Amino acid sequence: MKREEKASISIIKIICVSIILILTSGIGVMAINNNSKDVKIILENGYEMSVLTNKETVSEILEENNIVLKEEQKTIPDMNQEISDGQIIKITDKSYTEVQIAKISEEGVETSLEELLKNYAPITEKIVVEQVVIPYETITKNATGTDSDTSNKVLQQGKDGLKEITYKIKYQNEVEIEKTVISENIIQEPVNKIVQVQKNVQTSRAESLPRTSTTAVIDGETYKITAYCSCSKCCGKTTGRTASGTQATAGRTVAASSKFAFGTKLNIGGHTYTVEDRGGAITGNRIDIYVDSHSAALQWGVKYLPVSVLE
Repeated sequence: MKREEKASISIIKIICVSIILILTSGIGVMAINNNSKDVKIILENGYEMSVLTNKETVSEILEENNIVLKEEQKTIPDMNQEISDGQIIKITDKSYTEVQIAKISEEGVETSLEELLKNYAPITEKIVVEQVVIPYETITKNATGTDSDTSNKVLQQGKDGLKEITYKIKYQNEVEIEKTVISENIIQEPVNKIVQVQKNVQTSRAESLPRTSTTAVIDGETYKITAYCSCSKCCGKTTGRTASGTQATAGRTVAASSKFAFGTKLNIGGHTYTVEDRGGAITGNRIDIYVDSHSAALQWGVKYLPVSVLE
């Protein structure tokens, strides 16, 4: 009798332990199931896969499933986003705009179906070739030092160049959203303009007026008398400054050869003049009288008058 009681007690103990183990296992399984999430992953090629995971973020779930993104790929949601049960992870190209639309929807912004479809518009690429002018530069060469009486002379005319630029342009809804330079090709090099700054030639007389040579005569006899003014035709300049440094004055100034010193007073045809100027064409017995205008010089023409030195 005692043996039967002991056997019954043992069986009861075994049953109790088994029940406890079953209950403990069930609770563990329920805890595991409560932490697991059913997540769908959609690859860029459209392939879908469902995974059961305990990971929290997109990057952890992808790493758990040995999925590595390419440089031009991204995920929706992004890699640091936490994932909840039943959520979808989509792998797509970086140019895909679903993220922006999702944000608009999440923020509750009122929008029309047409506006949403615009955001889904595909991105198109075009190769565009443009020709662009390369402006020439102006190079100045100074050959005068610090001299202020200068003029510019163009040694070489400038000419613009031309280059061809190839762009890759991205459009969405016919609006340019990105422009990238692919290549540049110079079709024609620019030609620089070269300007030389040169000193003005200081001449007191020009040789533009018609002259004829004459035989030298002694003082008190007849000289060949012509006239000049301060224009560029007569003097090659317009300053009116004489070779002696004075300002040329009508009725006083004459240009004579070096046999007459500056300041020499001359009686020419009964009128007194002062030698203040020189000239390349004024040699020997030839004298140029200064007048106010070029027309007056032409009107004077050529005269032969007696000349004598005044003491």
